[in-house]
Amino acid sequence: MRADVEWGSIPGLVRAAAERYADAEAVVEGRTRIGYAELGARIERAAAACMANGVEAGDRVGIWAPNSLDWIVAALGAVSAGAVLVPVNTRFKGVEAADVLRRSGARLLFVTGAFLGTSYVASLRRAAGEGEPIGPGPLPGLPALEQVVVLSDDAPADFRAWKDFLASGDAVGRAQVRERADAVRGEDPSDIVFTSGTTGRPKGAVITHAQTLRAYGIWTDLAGLRHGDRYLIVNPFFHTFGYKAGVIASLMRGATMIPQPVFDVDTVLANVAAERVSVLPGPPTLHQSLLDHASRDKHDLSALRLVVTGAAVVPLRLVERLRGELGVETVLTAYGLSEASGVVTMCRRGDDPTVVAATSGRAIPGTEVRVDAAPGEPGEVLVRGFHVMRGYYEDPAATARTLTPDGWLRTGDVGVLDAAGNLRITDRIKDMFIVGGFNAYPAEIEQLLGLHPDVADVAVIGVPDPRLGEVGRAYVVRRPGAVSTADDLIAWSRREMANYKVPRTVEFVSALPRNAGGKVLKGELRGLGGRHPGE
Repeated sequence: MRADVEWGSIPGLVRAAAERYADAEAVVEGRTRIGYAELGARIERAAAACMANGVEAGDRVGIWAPNSLDWIVAALGAVSAGAVLVPVNTRFKGVEAADVLRRSGARLLFVTGAFLGTSYVASLRRAAGEGEPIGPGPLPGLPALEQVVVLSDDAPADFRAWKDFLASGDAVGRAQVRERADAVRGEDPSDIVFTSGTTGRPKGAVITHAQTLRAYGIWTDLAGLRHGDRYLIVNPFFHTFGYKAGVIASLMRGATMIPQPVFDVDTVLANVAAERVSVLPGPPTLHQSLLDHASRDKHDLSALRLVVTGAAVVPLRLVERLRGELGVETVLTAYGLSEASGVVTMCRRGDDPTVVAATSGRAIPGTEVRVDAAPGEPGEVLVRGFHVMRGYYEDPAATARTLTPDGWLRTGDVGVLDAAGNLRITDRIKDMFIVGGFNAYPAEIEQLLGLHPDVADVAVIGVPDPRLGEVGRAYVVRRPGAVSTADDLIAWSRREMANYKVPRTVEFVSALPRNAGGKVLKGELRGLGGRHPGE
């Protein structure tokens, strides 16, 4: 049976998993180990708390936190209360996060206390604690946001601690929670994933419950995820792949979820060995780091059987090493984007290693993929199918530019289809590049760098990097009299933008090369030494 028909909605999936896999281990986090029945009960309690605090069906609820058990419980609790989830990138600075929350109109926010040495609460307060319009909640600059819940045992004034929030829902009966969950329909929006566009303005892709369930029912079938698998989820939950190919897919098969909040190769090795991890999706850089680690042979990695990768060029040697050196039974590559529910093409089990390395596989069932070019020639990749977003949230102009009248999604990626229908992504329209699995958009970075008082003009391109795949290089025209150095601009960027967006090098030029229409000729910049992959 099709996943969207079987479960109807994500709350339906949560309840079915809690009943079907009741005694199976659901989540492992340090010393905490809970089964599926307990996970279901915790999610229902979180849903009750959301209801007690005024969350209605269709309200947007944000979550700005790293991978954790509390993330799973808070997010699925909100969705079970009928809310539309708005995951916020944990690499965002306060200003970037506040922009997403403001534009989505989130009424409630779950936020981590601190992560990677940064107080997210303090960052958010600085970004949205002042200014008009005045809202009812603790952050006047976010007028729709009524309450902020800190995923911690305590919280500063005007914010609420997680345990206190959960306790506030104890007066809401189980029958009320289930009635609310049962009212969620497949065609209702389940989440809005904001992904920066080539204009630099974040756009929120609206995806429904039915689209999510059907897409990841297919994903679990093609990948071969199964009951009893132990899944180390390093891909961040704020990303479609971490949340849906991780949490949602695990719920479907009763796999054990082991959330890891940040990629660290030593921690990955320790987790894979200690927890007998069998499933480890992630970008190629993750698996390359694992293979090359000096202490790899000191860890028992023999349980690892399934790797799904993508988001960048995958060397054939990497596929061969995963299979040969680690004995990984299944290595697959895939391609997707948030606007298409995160999955468009996948390789199939049994595909030749050259197909896995050189392509992102074939269209998943129910999906059409075409390239806007002659057969065998590169062109823009277009996608049509059940999983294409409804549109960008409250942005009809951007939606009209991206979705054609007959339902095709313009991906902005350039690719080639072979005779067997395998898709090979060769470049990105508008010069987007990928830093360690994160999409970086030059226009957005240029917009931020342009705020520096010493920057008169700037252009950013992606350049090859042996560890991250690609990183940013900025070409900067200084304002007259400015004395900022490259190190100064890089240090300033680290304070003002997510780390993956920060240019790793800065080159000063007297002027940027432009055409007659004023457009920067980035091909000329790459000719200066920043050769772009694929050229």
